[in-house]
Amino acid sequence: MATTLRQRASRRLSRFARPRQAEPLPIRLDRRRVYVLPTGFGLFYAVLVIAMLVGALNYNNNPALLLALLLASAGLASLIVAHLQLSGLCLDAVSADPVAAGQPLRVQVALSARDHRSRRGLRLACQDVSGPVPPMTADAVVELSLPTHRRGWLDPGRMRLWTTQPLGLARAWAWFWPRQSLLVYPAPESHGPPLPEAGGGGRARQQASGEDVHHLRAYRAGDPLRAIAWKPSARRDHLLVREFEQPVGAEVELAWSVLAHLPGEQRIRRLAHWVDLAEREGRRYRLRLPGDIVMGPSQGPAHRHACLRALALLPDA
Repeated sequence: MATTLRQRASRRLSRFARPRQAEPLPIRLDRRRVYVLPTGFGLFYAVLVIAMLVGALNYNNNPALLLALLLASAGLASLIVAHLQLSGLCLDAVSADPVAAGQPLRVQVALSARDHRSRRGLRLACQDVSGPVPPMTADAVVELSLPTHRRGWLDPGRMRLWTTQPLGLARAWAWFWPRQSLLVYPAPESHGPPLPEAGGGGRARQQASGEDVHHLRAYRAGDPLRAIAWKPSARRDHLLVREFEQPVGAEVELAWSVLAHLPGEQRIRRLAHWVDLAEREGRRYRLRLPGDIVMGPSQGPAHRHACLRALALLPDA
C-alpha cells in the first residue's frame, strides 16, 4: 500500500519536473535537471545531529559540539556528491530488437559520462521496471525488460535515473524523456493453419548438400571432403566434386484479401503466423496488404522484418 502511494505521488510530482516534453537524442543532464532530497535515513540522521548539537551546547561540551559539526558537514557533503553522481551524464541511444506482442521487450539504454568521473550505485527505471547501471567512468549499457501488450510503436516514456550514493542520506534523481519509439511485432496466431497452397510445381536449385547428384565439377577451395568423387578423380588425375540439387518449394502468396472471413486483428495474426512458418520452412513468400502494398517474393531476416513491420503498423481494425 505504501509503495503504491509513493508511486502515485512520484507520478504526480514528475509532471512539474524537467523535461516536460519528449527530447531528441542525445540528452545531457545538467545541474538544473538533477533533484536531491533526503531519504528516510537521512531525516533520521539530521534529527540525530540536531539532538547532538543541542546537547553539546546545553552542556558546553566542545568535543561533542565538534563531532556534531563534523557529522553535519559529512551529511551536507553527501548531498553534493549525490548531485555530482548524475550531473554530466548523457543518454546516447535507446534501442531494442522487435518482439511479438505479449513477449518482454529487451531495451538497451546507452549512457555515457563525458567527464570520465567514476559513478557507482546508479539505477534506471522505465514504466515501473528498474535495473542497475554498471559502474561507469565513460560508457555503460543498461538492459530493461519492458512488457508489451499490443503491436505497433511502443513509447518508453519517461526514464528516471537515481542514486542514494555515497552514504544513503540523500536521493538524487533526474528524468530522461527520449523521443524514441520501439517496434513491437503482432503476436502470431497460435496453432494456426499451414501455409496456403502455392501455385505451380516445385523447382530445384543446385546446392552442395542436396539429395540427388546433378553433375561433376572441378574442386574449389573450401569444398567439403565428403563431396569429392574419388574414383572419377583418379581416372582424370584431378579432383572432381559432386554437385547436388536440392528441391525448393514454390513461392507462397500471403494475401490479406483471402482472409476476408476473419476479423482484422485475426487476419494480422494469421499472416504473422504464416510469415514465421514460411521462414522456418525456407520458402520464398510474397505478402500482399491493403493499399496495393506488395512485399517480395523473398525470404530471410530482412524480408521477415519488413513484412512483420508492415503488419505491425497497419491501422487498428
